[in-house]
Order: sequence, then structure tokens, then C-alpha cells
Amino acid sequence: MIGRRPGKVIAVHLNYPSRAAQRGRTPAQPGYFLKPSTSLSASGTPIERPAGCELLAFEGEIALIIGKSARRVTPEEGWSHVSGVTAANDFGVYDLKYADKGSNLRSKGGDGFTPIGPAILAANLLDPAGLRIRTWVNGELVQDDTTATLLFPFGQLVADLSQLVTLEPGDVILTGTPAGSTVVQPGDVVEVAVEDAAGRTTGRLVTPVVEGVAGFGDFGFGPKVDDDVLAEAWGSAEAAGVVSTQPKAAASTGDSLSEGLKAQINSVGTATLSSQLRKRGLNTVSIDGLTPTQPRTRMVGLARTLRFIPGREDLFASHGGGFNAQKQAFDSLGAGEVLVIDARGERGTGTVGDILALRAQVRGAAGIVTDGGIRDLDAVTALGIPTYHAGPHPAVLGRRHVPWEVDATIACGGTAVQPGDVIVGDDDGVLVIPPGIVDEVVRDAIEQERQEAFIAERVGAGESVDGLYPMNAEWKARYEQWLAAR
Repeated sequence: MIGRRPGKVIAVHLNYPSRAAQRGRTPAQPGYFLKPSTSLSASGTPIERPAGCELLAFEGEIALIIGKSARRVTPEEGWSHVSGVTAANDFGVYDLKYADKGSNLRSKGGDGFTPIGPAILAANLLDPAGLRIRTWVNGELVQDDTTATLLFPFGQLVADLSQLVTLEPGDVILTGTPAGSTVVQPGDVVEVAVEDAAGRTTGRLVTPVVEGVAGFGDFGFGPKVDDDVLAEAWGSAEAAGVVSTQPKAAASTGDSLSEGLKAQINSVGTATLSSQLRKRGLNTVSIDGLTPTQPRTRMVGLARTLRFIPGREDLFASHGGGFNAQKQAFDSLGAGEVLVIDARGERGTGTVGDILALRAQVRGAAGIVTDGGIRDLDAVTALGIPTYHAGPHPAVLGRRHVPWEVDATIACGGTAVQPGDVIVGDDDGVLVIPPGIVDEVVRDAIEQERQEAFIAERVGAGESVDGLYPMNAEWKARYEQWLAAR
């Protein structure tokens, strides 16, 4: 624990890609909130869950301790103003978050809500990009991440804050938490530790959780919880045991194609499926102008979507780096899913390369579809994951595109695609099938191909197509006899 109470405790909202992905948003620049210095406590000090509250959540973090004043310093200079690093825990009660209007004062500013310590590591001995943060609850590891891929490096945080605020010796900056934060109960014990590659460690910051006894008066906001607050506090709607009212990506709904349905889809061609869709008034459901990396290979899966907007230097600077929308999309693909990319038909740069294609393959994705360019064509082809593209191009993303959003309705190759649509691809092309009609479309497609097999057999035997293709009543009767005899 630091020797004297600091003048300021400043916390960063989102900084770890894993946490940003969990929250479903990646900030372009860092955001902050203040915690009272009275929220600090030492290792071993219990934290009270306020009486009447149920959603006390931990957030294991790395704390920076300012060693010399910083005012209008550069990101390159920022780290030199840090004297030490230690472990911290940014506790909060989500029951009171609604009352804060973004300040986090009541939900995160309570006495003892910022345990810190136990040992301080000298900053001049550390690589700020080489630290590991871990959190345990009752001895079970629940958070484990490193500072190698932070959205906003430590030097940038110091520099950014110093543009308006003089950072003084002893001030504390909490640098964000990785994924894994969730709710704890009275009787639980939370531990946080920071270490570097050389084995230097802060030791474990230990915080027992106890039940508070003093309730809230009627002269201020009291605890309030709904399903969305529960989902946010626990980390997901599933963990909280609720159904969130917030929109969810198809990948998080638990929907999937059964193996039986996949087999039925694979038994018919996209040309036949297209005919059945047309019979239902759906004519603009093909993703056009693409070439497969895996000819004679079928692709079937549920759509996930990624949208690029036209390249603009300032927007690429704010949205193109770090764990951007493109990386989020590939990193969150589930087994059997197809990532469909809206590149506006722009072929003049790559939208996927070998590393991201490998990530999709490792995640078990069924394929990738982009109406833009593809980089590392030979390497992506060698991976074997079906990838449909508008053509090869060596340029990187920033030449023409800004990665913008994941799991929204998009346009790709001339048609609209929504998360959860059924995507089917073969050498004839790629189709988009609305999930609500896929069973009937496939059923009728199978029957259509049976009929076409009969017609082909008769044409091969020398019959005229007149009255046979399509079948009139006489030929339909003969088809029924043929079918019964099989």
C-alpha cells in the first residue's frame, strides 16, 4: 500500500481488448472517472457489500503511481513520470449505477472500494508492455491477461490526462480490467496480483467480502436492479440467468444449424435453392461476383457480419488500430459460423489475410465471404477454410477501408445480410436464406432435385422436353410411379 493518501485516484473505463469485446464496444480514445481517495484500502481489509445490494463486482487492475509531476507531457514521456506499479481492485455495486449518470461516484466510490497493494514494483525496472494481471476468487483463476495489447498504453494515459490535469506525486491511475469481472458474494475472497516476465511480483492483494449492515435512507437513491444491469454485472445474460433486452449478435443466441439440416442443405445445389427462393418472391439473395478459394467445396453456416466504411484518415486513426471491429469479428467467430464482410465491392485492398483467416479456422468457422479484396491469397487457400472474395490485392486495410461495426445488417455483393441468416456457398455462388424459411426451402429443394433426376433420366433416354420439363399431368403421374418403385 502506498504510504500516504493520494490527491487523486483516476480510473480508465475500457483498456483491454478482451473487456472491450465483452462489452461489445471499442472506444476510439480513453475515457476516465474519478474515485475518492477514501475508497483506498490495504490488502487484507474486508470490503462491505452495502446492505440491500446484490451486485458487488470486482475488477482486477494494474495501478500506476505517479512519481513526479506531469503536465502536458507526450506519450513517449508519460512512463517516465510513473514511479511504481501495484495491484488494485476496482470494486463497484451495479445496483447504484443508474444513479450516477456516468460519474460512478456512488457505485464505485464507497469506502474500501479500491484495495491496492501489497507491494510496489519500481517502474524503472519494468517493461510497461510486459506485465501480467491475474485475479482469483476463492482460489480459482478468473482473470488472466497481459499489457501487450492494451488499447491505450500507460504512457498515453499519463500524457492524455496531463493535457488538462496536473498529475502529482502519489496520484494513482487505475488502468482498466480484462474480461472476467463478475459478481461476488459475502464470504468470497478476491485476490489480485501483478508480475513481470522476470518474476517480480506485487504479491497477492487479498480482499474478503462481507455483508454490510447499514441500510440506505430515503433521502437519496437506493439500490435498483433490472435484467440488463444483472447481465452487465455478471458479465453476460447467460451468467446472470436472465434474457437481456439489449440487441444481441446471432453468435450469442445459441442458435445453430443441426447436423441433419446441414446434411440436407448439402444434398442440394445452390441453383436449386435459388429456384425455391425465387418461388417465394426472393430474387436478390445471392452474393454476386465472388471467387472461391476452395472450388468443389460446400460452405454452410450462420452469418456473422462485419462492415467497413470508406477509408478516411482521421476515422482510421480512431477506429483502425488496436482490437478494432475487424479483429473483434474474427476473434469472436463460433463453430459453424460464416463471416460475411461488407466492403462495398471495393477490390483495391485486402479485407482478410492469412492470420485472420487462420483465426477463423481455429475458431471452427465454416467460411468467410467478402465482396472486397483478399491478401495472402496462396496462404489463405492453403489453409482450406472456404473463402469467397472479389479478387486478390496486396494492400493493407487502411488504403480503402475503416473497420466500423460487427453484427449489424450489411450489404455484400448486391444483397442484404443479417446476423443469423443461413449462408450457403458452392461453385455456382453464395446464397443468403432467411432462417425462418430454411426448413421449407430445403425440403422443397430436395423434392425439386428428385424430379429433375427423373427428368434428366427421361431426356437421356431420348424423350422430348415438351411436356416433360416442366412436367405436365401425364409426366407427373409417371414420376409418381417412378418414385414409388425406387
